[in-house]
Amino acid sequence: MTVTGRLAWMTTVTLFVAVAAAAAEPPAAYTETITTANGDKITFEMLPIPAGTFKMGSPDSEPGRKDDEGPVHEVKLDAFFLCKHETTLQLFMAYYQETSTGKKEFLVAEEEQKKAEQEKAGVDAFTGPTPVYGDLTMGYENNHPAIGMTWLNAANFCKWLSIKTGKPYRLPTEAEWEYAARAGNSTAYYFGDDATQIKDYALYGEISNMENEAIGKRKPNAWGLYDMLGNVREWVHDFYSPTAYADAATSAPAVNPTGPETGQVHVARGGDYNTPPEETRCASRSFEEPWWRSGDPQIPKSRWWLPEMDFIGFRVACSLPKVDTK
Repeated sequence: MTVTGRLAWMTTVTLFVAVAAAAAEPPAAYTETITTANGDKITFEMLPIPAGTFKMGSPDSEPGRKDDEGPVHEVKLDAFFLCKHETTLQLFMAYYQETSTGKKEFLVAEEEQKKAEQEKAGVDAFTGPTPVYGDLTMGYENNHPAIGMTWLNAANFCKWLSIKTGKPYRLPTEAEWEYAARAGNSTAYYFGDDATQIKDYALYGEISNMENEAIGKRKPNAWGLYDMLGNVREWVHDFYSPTAYADAATSAPAVNPTGPETGQVHVARGGDYNTPPEETRCASRSFEEPWWRSGDPQIPKSRWWLPEMDFIGFRVACSLPKVDTK
């Protein structure tokens, strides 16, 4: 994206935000286009998620509920964008090919200024992943979700995407993810409480044939988001803590929470193709476990890859610029 293009996007979104603040409506959806080092173009859709307040977590009476899903607490969020689909292998491969060790083709002259600014601020957005052990695609096609990356790798992808586009891409927070998944509902699933309907909306254990599927094969939620439940789990920004909700509940409401400041592992949400229905509920939480790195023969284990783990992926969020509406 050119400097002129970046300024135009920022101006457009700023105007959208100002209008949204006055009319209680989110800004418009947009389609992002990425040009790869080979000149190919990849597109994906970003959907507006309106600002709002919701009840995060699950009540004691919800079937399958675990202790770390409570207490239910009120959360207030600003508007943001969230990708309509999970990040695809096609897009993730473009990132890998441009940024893996020794490859920096995406650092064109225009972006060198961005690099200097970020380095001055102490931000390392240019360290690419080491070569993957094995086949990054694990035999899946381009339209399947990207898989097998650590949280660090997913977060680094967002930095790369920000450099490519000039927009502030990132992983969604855990609160943003659940808010977007619920799409205004307070039920166990975003389609209701009846788990027998899940096959229409999510790929899960009983129907998956032990592998993930191409994005967008099931019905979306009310806000147009696909595969928020099932298919692959999705990394979010937050460190995992079993007491995170109890800590957040001390505020009323918790405003734009980002989870614990430190931790050992990060949260992944939504369940995957191998989980039972109760683990694909909107409130269900998971986190990286030691066995996720069992496919990596290296010592020490890679910071970038979870080889053979085809159940973990992510989708990107994008922040809106702050606007003073006074």
